[in-house]
Amino acid sequence: MRRITVLIVSSTKDPASNNIKKKLLEQSKWDQIDTFNKNTVYKHSSLKDVVIITINDRKITHENLEKEIEEKLGLKPKQAIFISRHRSKTGEPTLTTHPIGNYGEAQFGGKTKELSKSSPKLMTHLLRIMKKNAEKVKLYHKVCFEVTHHGPYMKIPTLFAEVGSVKEEWEKHQPANIVAKSILELLESYHYEEDFADDIPVLVGIGGGHYAPRFTDIALEKKVAFGHMIPTYHIEAGNINGEMFEKALQATPNVKGVYIHKKSMKKSQFTQFRNWFEDKGIPVISSKGLSNL
Repeated sequence: MRRITVLIVSSTKDPASNNIKKKLLEQSKWDQIDTFNKNTVYKHSSLKDVVIITINDRKITHENLEKEIEEKLGLKPKQAIFISRHRSKTGEPTLTTHPIGNYGEAQFGGKTKELSKSSPKLMTHLLRIMKKNAEKVKLYHKVCFEVTHHGPYMKIPTLFAEVGSVKEEWEKHQPANIVAKSILELLESYHYEEDFADDIPVLVGIGGGHYAPRFTDIALEKKVAFGHMIPTYHIEAGNINGEMFEKALQATPNVKGVYIHKKSMKKSQFTQFRNWFEDKGIPVISSKGLSNL
């Protein structure tokens, strides 16, 4: 009998991942149940069906991990949470969460122009918990979404939870501690998308920068959840068309509409996108149409 699981994925190649995993193990009680790639597999002692596995290569290029887990461990992952570092040229200290996939060429794992299923309600709730916990300890890190990017390709809903953006931050205790604490707090109440209330509007976000400032602000203020998010730079690169809009919608479970960041694009682009969605019967939502938290 294959056990349904929430899969938390760590990597020995990633110092932030190792650090977050260590904090998860310190903050809660876990049982050693098996090995995977010569690394211990941990099952949470009280939270049902939550498992930590560790790989020895890069997370973003370890494709079809859920199939490998099923074959080798007899577990059937239903939701994946990757704990990871985030790297950026600016080096800004961050705690981020995001969906995975590629709007263009697959340069960093995954498949070209393919998206994995997002986890909008889990991911948005995790964002709020990380924000709350970071503020409690006056952590100086920016807490935000990132737009959809990089691999691996997964056939189950997947999100990344990351500490950024330079080695010094990856190795610090407090940022890793906040991410670990927030993941455990999330999983104490919710494991899967269907665990949440049905009345939470799920949206695809379109426009804006890599750190999704508008979508982050709305998620922290309004009753809403964001799934896949498409940044302006992919629009400008010519990677976004009707087919990619369809893929973003299909890979966002329980999607109810889209939010278009109007100020981040030309008026003609906004009109074109709005008309495309409205012609398909998909509501274009404004922040005014959302309830406050």
